[in-house]
Amino acid sequence: MIVRIMGEGQVEVADGHFPELNKLDDELLAEMESGDEAGFRRTLGALLDAVRRLGEPLPDDALEPSELILPGPGASLEEVREMLSDDGLIPG
Repeated sequence: MIVRIMGEGQVEVADGHFPELNKLDDELLAEMESGDEAGFRRTLGALLDAVRRLGEPLPDDALEPSELILPGPGASLEEVREMLSDDGLIPG
């Protein structure tokens, strides 16, 4: 699956890694619902780090359609709320 991190580029992540990413996404959603800004920051960072660690970066000139778009590390809780569906950032 091709994942875009806003402001950074695209990464190809194997489907087998999505259980780990979904766990972080569930934590992020719970922190957003409770308004836990510190938890949100920590978990968003962990989610983005996991995508970077588990994925293979695509070349900057690659124009692949992204199947998933994640906010950049500087995104606010409110900005991410606007991006979310009821299922979180990562469809499960």
